Amino acid sequence: MAKTIFHAADKRGHAKHGWLDAHHSFSFADWYDPTKVHFGVLRVLNDDIIDGGMGFGRHPHDNMEIITIVLDGTLEHKDSMGHAQQIVPNEVQVMSAGTGVTHSEYNPDPNKKTNLLQTWIFPNKKNVQPRYDQKMFPAEDRVNKLQTIVSPIDNNDEGMKINQGAWIYRTTLEEGKSLAFNFHDKNNGAYIFLIDGKVNVGDQALNKRDALGISETASFEINAGAKSDVLIFEVPMT
Repeated sequence: MAKTIFHAADKRGHAKHGWLDAHHSFSFADWYDPTKVHFGVLRVLNDDIIDGGMGFGRHPHDNMEIITIVLDGTLEHKDSMGHAQQIVPNEVQVMSAGTGVTHSEYNPDPNKKTNLLQTWIFPNKKNVQPRYDQKMFPAEDRVNKLQTIVSPIDNNDEGMKINQGAWIYRTTLEEGKSLAFNFHDKNNGAYIFLIDGKVNVGDQALNKRDALGISETASFEINAGAKSDVLIFEVPMT
């Protein structure tokens, strides 16, 4: 029998800092919920809306795999490795912080908000050389199928590489369509985050920004009750 945990969208942590409207799936900054510290090695899933012309000043990270997915608008990134790049919808950014990196994130468009998802995954190797990568993943390549956007560093697939035995998939499921998911490892779990739409995973209904953690099973199926945009994190649970 699969083990599941449901995280309703309206039960996420919420912080409004003027220019930043942030929702936290897991304990972050001043918001702490002892039942929502992490899901396996998935430590952070923040849903941020940044006002035009605003952003995060330069700040440090180390020993974390940081993945940023822009849903709307533009994000400008600058870091201590010398990168200065913009990220737009359907692009994904991966930064292995390793021994230490500083970066800033900024919405360069004064007239439009930027909505992004930022996730942190604990690495399986500490103090690696910091690394940056960025890649476009066309929306048409994930309709009714899994699009691998992040995968382990030793995997030869289209995913951007991280120092962990974890995968991130994105799919756009059309209404009435279903998708079967099979785990790479029986000890992994999946955190299903519904960006938009309406799906069912077994008996559990998910609406926009709801999430479901599922583990102790070999597979599951997602059924779309409306056109849906879904993120799936497959991660080691220990």
